[in-house]
Amino acid sequence: MKTADISLRKATGILAAVIVVIAAVLNYFDDPDSVKYTSCTRAKGGFVVAHSMAAADMKNLEENFRQQNKSCFILGASGESGKMLLQELLERNIFSKITLIGRRRLAFEDNAHENLIQEIVDFEKLEDYAAAFQGHDVGYCCLGTTKAKAGTEGFIRVDHDYVLKSAELAKAGGCSQFHLESSRGADKNSNFLYLKVKGQVEAEIEALGFDRLAIYRPGVLLVDRQESRPAEWLARKFFGAFSAVCSTAMSIPIQAVAKAMAANALLQPETKTEILENKDIASLGKSAGK
Repeated sequence: MKTADISLRKATGILAAVIVVIAAVLNYFDDPDSVKYTSCTRAKGGFVVAHSMAAADMKNLEENFRQQNKSCFILGASGESGKMLLQELLERNIFSKITLIGRRRLAFEDNAHENLIQEIVDFEKLEDYAAAFQGHDVGYCCLGTTKAKAGTEGFIRVDHDYVLKSAELAKAGGCSQFHLESSRGADKNSNFLYLKVKGQVEAEIEALGFDRLAIYRPGVLLVDRQESRPAEWLARKFFGAFSAVCSTAMSIPIQAVAKAMAANALLQPETKTEILENKDIASLGKSAGK
């Protein structure tokens, strides 16, 4: 019995130490301060707090927006984020027309997708498909890959070249509002390729001068991917388990990102460009929940 008590105390002590270490790490990696783009302001510090809303407020915003008969396009609708965003937009029914722009036609089983327009493009020759980007009020970009999946050159081509060119064509085609899914820690001056590329494309799209640009920087996306990415799978399992106990600035459910991106189109920010860090996305996603 005495031995069991000692073992239990040791196990409790180890567990306490692990919790302290995890808490310290998460505190260290808390969302950063605002990024110094010329016309950007970070959402935190006014945006999310100012736009916290009741369900009735959201309903009114949706109805007012719906009456404006706006259209949108989604880039990356075949990915996890894009699929969830599409589902959220269809459920809210705030756009009169939704166009999916991608390299292949997507198949859907239910009737909710019947009225979708699909534009098939060759991302290597996007100039030839400029018409696909014309006539949209709002653009959503969830396009992206990984270095592990596409190699260094492939990653840069997708996450920078394709994204930037799509934004340029959208701007030229009359799109006034652009929503970009980026990544937590994005920084054009970073020594890490992934974060550097994300930061570069953020800055270059900001320079295009959209009437409104919203940049979302989620942490680890909590979702079960169909494709196998061992490192991401391990990270999601860790943060998924930890977030069940307490919130973390390092991860976020993918549903919250989709809800935030959909709801944010209804709002009127004080500045042309805004950056929503992980906690800001979670807060807006929660207040916009249905």
